[in-house]
Amino acid sequence: MPASTAKPKPDAQATAPTGGVYRAEHQRDVVNRLKRIEGQVRGLIDMVESGRPCEDVAQQMSAARKAMDKAFYRMMACSVMEAVSASQSEEETVREVERSTKILEKYA
Repeated sequence: MPASTAKPKPDAQATAPTGGVYRAEHQRDVVNRLKRIEGQVRGLIDMVESGRPCEDVAQQMSAARKAMDKAFYRMMACSVMEAVSASQSEEETVREVERSTKILEKYA
């Protein structure tokens, strides 16, 4: 097929107004959150190894767990936004939102 008649594939940013840009921003956000959590976990290891009181360690573990939950919900928000923006019909949108809801129910 000649190059002039070939139909170009649409890119994600062109087909979904928030698709590529939205995903990239959320990926950066989630990665930054995970890096902060990684630092919290390293701090927890240091606390345990240095013999800090259990209550102090528990408080920091709780903070790390909450940070992980927030990163999870942020990632799920991105998933829902991508599904909605890529949907071609209301029926497909409902299906995709239900799929995301099932993931939340399963893992949250």
